[in-house]
Amino acid sequence: MNETPNNNTPNYTPLTTNDNKVILPRLWPYRLLGNILLLLLLIFAVFGILIIKSNLVTRQLNSLSDYFYGITSYIGFTIDDIIIYGRDKTALEEIYNIVNTRRGDNILALDIRQIKNDLEQLPWIKSATVERSYLPNIIKIRLKEKKVSSLWQINNQFYPVDTQGSIIHADYIPSHPLLLIIGRNAPDHLKELLSVIKENNSIYPRVKAANFISDRRWDLILDDIDNGITIKLPAENMEQAWKKLLKLNKTQGILKRKLTIIDLRFPQKVLIKPRKSADDIEYLEQDKTI
Repeated sequence: MNETPNNNTPNYTPLTTNDNKVILPRLWPYRLLGNILLLLLLIFAVFGILIIKSNLVTRQLNSLSDYFYGITSYIGFTIDDIIIYGRDKTALEEIYNIVNTRRGDNILALDIRQIKNDLEQLPWIKSATVERSYLPNIIKIRLKEKKVSSLWQINNQFYPVDTQGSIIHADYIPSHPLLLIIGRNAPDHLKELLSVIKENNSIYPRVKAANFISDRRWDLILDDIDNGITIKLPAENMEQAWKKLLKLNKTQGILKRKLTIIDLRFPQKVLIKPRKSADDIEYLEQDKTI
């Protein structure tokens, strides 16, 4: 009985050409496709086994961890107290929310590294150390808070600024007079200014305000914000100009005079404006050695 060949069935019969050459059927595409499918199945199988094993391992580790903490709590490794050192402006509630533990909890279960990192995210905290102490079992937290060096005024708002020029985003009511800094980006340049003007203990306390002008240079106001002496510092060579002022004050007592402006922006001369007249400007020629 003759069967009609199915057109959908691959032809595995060798073919013969007119010149009696035999052409074998091309089987490699089917073999390659089969190998790829087999490889994919193998990959999926291995992936599934790994997922199952990892979940089992995780559950087993969690079970062992719970057992360990249960045993250590039973034999006495529980928190007796939490002691905090160096706290002044930071609220206790903020610290307790981060530590999130209480007397009787397992002291070994605390992630002290995470607590340290979270504490250092609080606005007043500059650095923190967290450690365990045993017999008695105490968590010791040592805080180093930021010190306010000035108040930054911008858009009718006031923000405390630390000695590094970092803005402290927290409510603050000063208990003593602070340097007032004004101007856009003033905190970013405060550290450089303080490194220059704080060297002289007799003049620096007289600086009541510092205005950062045009994002380039500083104007300092001495004695009184409304009626004090304005010292105009240059954008470049600020330290040299400040030393010039110190020398003038030592040799001529320039800061004892009734002045409104001392302009230090020029290399070889100093412009001063006496208080007696707003139009009178005096020039002090400077020695090149200054």
